[in-house]
Amino acid sequence: MNYYIEPIARLINELSRLPGVGSKTAQRLAFHIINMPEEHVKSLAKSINEVKGHIKYCHTCGNISEEDICNICRNPDRDPSIICVVEDIRDVTAMEKTREFKGLYHVLNGTISPMDGIGPDDIRIKELLARVQDNRLEEVIMATNPNIEGEATAIYISKLLKPMGIKTTRIAHGLPVGGDLEYADQVTISKALEGRREM
Repeated sequence: MNYYIEPIARLINELSRLPGVGSKTAQRLAFHIINMPEEHVKSLAKSINEVKGHIKYCHTCGNISEEDICNICRNPDRDPSIICVVEDIRDVTAMEKTREFKGLYHVLNGTISPMDGIGPDDIRIKELLARVQDNRLEEVIMATNPNIEGEATAIYISKLLKPMGIKTTRIAHGLPVGGDLEYADQVTISKALEGRREM
């Protein structure tokens, strides 16, 4: 049963679609928005529209960008001989915060997860294999999360890369098993990068 007038009920419904936002949080957010000054509400709505309208995915690595090719892929100071494979665009930000990694990235946009019906063809593995054809490439670092899906994805990709003669390493488990890369602090990620091992 709906106790709110239609515009509020609609706003609560839309907010509750966000990850981690239950109905009570959605209600709190909706009433916070109602009480915000009008210019702040307009600014919030404009920011949401701009992000959705202007942000795209890099054709090379899959990171978010305002251009067809992201700033990292376009940067001539980055080392093209090494690619760090991550699950999610948020993981690129986590790695960049360390200021340790100077190579390029490849964003898979997920992991292999048969329980969820996600197979190798559902994530960006084919695009990675196409990039590996670049003869400047010397190493691929697997920086998927240290959980079952992340490990399975790393192993699967390493088996595809081995016959190509590409050195494949895995970041060390300075990261807690079951944890997500985006929530790890810079020191932990730096140590994990330093202690990577060949697969």
